[in-house]
Amino acid sequence: MNTFLTLTSAQLRHAADTKEKIASLEKELAALLGAPAPAATSNAAKPAKKKHTMSAEGRARVAAAQRARWAKIKAAKQS
Repeated sequence: MNTFLTLTSAQLRHAADTKEKIASLEKELAALLGAPAPAATSNAAKPAKKKHTMSAEGRARVAAAQRARWAKIKAAKQS
């Protein structure tokens, strides 16, 4: 069960305040150590995924191979 559904509004507010304090303390620590501040979200650092596309020729070969497999199966059923 999702724990956020069972929390009261006061508990949610307290959790949000605590998270903000943690973020500000991390920034302060990074400034003291001379390191860059951590990213706000982990998704910001990830590059976009490259789409894998198939050429029209490749799709035609796959389709032809599938048609050949079905033809072989149909021929086996008829005999």
